[in-house]
Amino acid sequence: MSRLFLTLCALLLCTGVWAGASARYPFDHPAQQAQFQALLHDLRCPVCQNQDLADSHAELAADLRGEVYRMVLAHQSDQDIIQHLTARYGDFIVFKPPIKLLTSVLWLGPALLLLIGLGIFAMTCIRRVQHD
Repeated sequence: MSRLFLTLCALLLCTGVWAGASARYPFDHPAQQAQFQALLHDLRCPVCQNQDLADSHAELAADLRGEVYRMVLAHQSDQDIIQHLTARYGDFIVFKPPIKLLTSVLWLGPALLLLIGLGIFAMTCIRRVQHD
């Protein structure tokens, strides 16, 4: 009986936390709330290491959540919001940075190193076969 009571109390406490989180950012439409949540998970906190805006407790992350919230309420698109934030904080704020000349090494480097390694391995194998 007491185990059931403790479980129900824990569920009630969690419900209050969820209600407080949704009341902090009220939306007119569920689509806006979905857009807001998706953006918070796609954007990185500039202060924290590899933590999205939704999970970060930094003051800057809270400010950015508020800014994203205002932009979503203003019916701005995801692309406009991301462009605005990357203009201010750079490509670091996005978990999937765009392919540019500067970032092409990061995108193509691993594949290029793999091809070079396979080429060296193949040449070594061919030379060993020719010597035998």
